[in-house]
Amino acid sequence: MKPGKLFILAFFSPALFSLAQDKQPSDKPVEQAPSGLAAPAIAPPALAAGAATDTYVIGASDEITVNVWKEPTLSGSLLVRPDGMISLPLLGDVQASGLTPLQLADQIETKLKKYVQNPNVSVVVGQVHSKVVYLLGEVGKKGPIEMTPGMTLLEAIGSAGGLTDFANAKKIYILRDEAGKHEKIPVQYKAALKGDSTLNLVLKPGDTIVVP
Repeated sequence: MKPGKLFILAFFSPALFSLAQDKQPSDKPVEQAPSGLAAPAIAPPALAAGAATDTYVIGASDEITVNVWKEPTLSGSLLVRPDGMISLPLLGDVQASGLTPLQLADQIETKLKKYVQNPNVSVVVGQVHSKVVYLLGEVGKKGPIEMTPGMTLLEAIGSAGGLTDFANAKKIYILRDEAGKHEKIPVQYKAALKGDSTLNLVLKPGDTIVVP
């Protein structure tokens, strides 16, 4: 090839290379919409928490908040009484224990239709006090402890720091109120500790474990 042709080819090569680059698809990602406008891939934490409370069953001594939209005089925070009832303006006593927040809200809405047009009610559990058991006597930490699902005698005593050196393991018992009846349940602690699962009793909310 002659020198003149080499010069012309060298002159046009950068321009052709630049043009080819312009025609290639860009590797840059497409700019996304602001985060406030984009649809989230995962449900927000508030939604997940709300779904969890939909399955929670309200119990005696729980603190709940009843909100009736645009009716502040009918709204407020309430303590579920030992009999499972709450008291509301216009409605009087309403059964709350044994219901989920959604079920209770639906029940209140139904009752309010006599007094309020198209009532919109929400119920939120503020503080949980019904799902606890109590430990008294010779344990590391006396008082209420929060229950876990299926909590057993040994788990509860372990959560309370175990027995003290002065505990009488042979005379441990559980006090239980069920259906209005007071029950005293003897405990075979040492046998349960050795692995007898039938003696490692499953507790119920409100149980009191007494360690003499």
